[in-house]
This record gives sequence, C-alpha cells and structure tokens, in this order.
Amino acid sequence: MGPVEQSIHDSVAGQFAPDLLQLTNESHMHSVPPGSESHFKLVLVTDQFEGLRLVQRHQQIYKLLADQLAGPVHALALHTYTVAEWGETAAGAPDSPDCLGGSKSK
Repeated sequence: MGPVEQSIHDSVAGQFAPDLLQLTNESHMHSVPPGSESHFKLVLVTDQFEGLRLVQRHQQIYKLLADQLAGPVHALALHTYTVAEWGETAAGAPDSPDCLGGSKSK
C-alpha cells in the first residue's frame, strides 16, 4: 500500500468506523506511470450513513479527503452503503469501467 492509499484508508477508517472498507488503487487501469496513486475505488459500509442521501454520503467523504483530492488523487469512485443496504447487495459494489481517456483511447 502506497502512502496516498494509506492516507485515504486511515482517514476513512478513523472517521467512519466502517463495517467494511475496501480501497482499491485502480491507477493501473489508466494512462498513468507505473506505481501511480491517482485513481481509487472506495467501498464503504457503515451505519453512519443511515438516513443520509447518497449525495450527503459522498459530500462527507469529499470533505474528509479534500487534501488528497486537491493533490495526487485524480479520481475516486465511491460506493457507499449502510450495513442493511450492503446485506441486500448480493453482487457487491459494481466494477469500475475501463479507462477510455488519454492514450488508451487511441
């Protein structure tokens, strides 16, 4: 786990006390140098999201990770659930789409 990924993980874990936290560095799927930490997928399951709309959940995460999003992180795919919602999601969080930007679209 690189320093940016560790920073995101630690911040989210400390703020949300999640039942499930899956953070995946998906930078390799994009037109970036090897070892980059610029594109992430976050699956977060916590009862702290109870009663919050999806946009409110995302706003909390964006606020928490403002420094990372202003710096090295270019993209953050968010999949947020309460424990009950996660239990109803048999397939889990959706896969991220293939990158079509940069040199990969040529």
